Amino acid sequence: MADNLQAKASESLYAEELKRRKEFEEALANGKLELERMKKQHDEVMEELQIALDQKSLLESQIAESDQTAKELEQKIISAVELLQNYKKEQDELQMERDKAVKEAEELRKSRKEASSSSHMPQFFSDFSFSEIEGATHNFDPSLKIGEGGYGSIYKGLLRHMQVAIKMLHPHSLQGPSEFQQEIDILSKIRHPNLVTLVGACPEVWTLVYEYLPNGSLEDRLSCKDNSPPLSWQTRIRIATELCSVLIFLHSCKPHSIVHGDLKPANILLDANFVSKLSDFGISRFLSQNEISSNNTTLCCRTDPKGTFAYMDPEFLASGELTPKSDVYSFGIILLRLLTGRPALGITKEVQYALDTGKLKNLLDPLAGDWPFVQAEQLANLAMRCCEMSRKSRPELGKDVWRVLEPMRASCGGSTSYRLGSEERCEPPPYFTCPIFQEVMQDPHVAADGFTYEAEALKGWLDSGHETSPMTNLPLAHKNLVPNLALRSAIQEWLQQH
Repeated sequence: MADNLQAKASESLYAEELKRRKEFEEALANGKLELERMKKQHDEVMEELQIALDQKSLLESQIAESDQTAKELEQKIISAVELLQNYKKEQDELQMERDKAVKEAEELRKSRKEASSSSHMPQFFSDFSFSEIEGATHNFDPSLKIGEGGYGSIYKGLLRHMQVAIKMLHPHSLQGPSEFQQEIDILSKIRHPNLVTLVGACPEVWTLVYEYLPNGSLEDRLSCKDNSPPLSWQTRIRIATELCSVLIFLHSCKPHSIVHGDLKPANILLDANFVSKLSDFGISRFLSQNEISSNNTTLCCRTDPKGTFAYMDPEFLASGELTPKSDVYSFGIILLRLLTGRPALGITKEVQYALDTGKLKNLLDPLAGDWPFVQAEQLANLAMRCCEMSRKSRPELGKDVWRVLEPMRASCGGSTSYRLGSEERCEPPPYFTCPIFQEVMQDPHVAADGFTYEAEALKGWLDSGHETSPMTNLPLAHKNLVPNLALRSAIQEWLQQH
């Protein structure tokens, strides 16, 4: 009996021990699950923390970059404000200049008659009466207005059986008379294939008459205004080369170098064949040997900043000294716009970052077609050199920039098609045309300036006593001509096909 009781007690203790062990094991298993769950939560929290730290680092970097950009813009704005304050102090002088310009304009008609027989004034420059201007614009019909700005309005018109663009300067503008006279002083005395032609003027109402260029401005074409087709990369390279050529010509003019001072796509016009023509010389400056900067080497002119901020030379903004290198800076910004199609403000930082990170392809304007990357990279590096903050670091147009652009333009090759209405016709590539005769060359020869001309045209130029380049106005190192056989062969092949 006692043994049975003892056995039952043992069984009861054993069962109870099994129960406690089972509960302990369940608790241990639950603890492990809870531990794993907490570890998983910990890992997730750490991962989220790392993501947050990465985002914080990125935001801090972006904020630092924004702060730097803001500081640079603030510095430019401070410089601009200082110069504007100086400009206000000179308002009295400008008023005197206006009065003087009015007096000169009143004498302009008489001087035109006296100068008509002089070799200094081209025969194709004409004086127009106000009644002719009214008739050409149908009494300034708003439907004929093709441009408007702070300077005044531009109308398309028919004048003496010519299609022309008529620019009417605001009579109440302080700059109207001086800009009117400046355009006449420059464009009536010089000619270049890539300068807009000044046909004549009407001094009565501060009106200038130019050749009409049907394809508008480079700004309009880069933005594809009115759904116009985009410019191909070949055309953009050619336009860049043409602009370089005309700047070299202006900067080399004798006895006074000419600095445009307001280079931007809106002032580069395109003719029916998309040949570029530089316009708007109202704020240009003549530089003489007497206008030498403190380093005694660079021609400069002290003036107030006028023009578009994003294209303006930073040193010009800071000092008020306008030099040929000021045009080089603006030219660099235009090159970057031709490459990328992007707005001018901040474009140098975008391109420099793309070059540094090897992502230039992502920045090229896809509307221009498939850019050859080697040439695009070469152009981008050239443009960035032109946009150096220090003038001394910018390249020379004739010595450096031209040597890059001209071979690049020539390598584009092939004829270019232009669609006009429902018709399409092929025009010869620009480099098939003689810069002097403006006709397709039959016997192309290379001169000492690196340009190719029709042999007969250049021999006539040299035989008439000229010792300078027809394109750059610089002295020719020699008068030897070298046949350009490769170009001659290409021209003959093109003529056979067309």
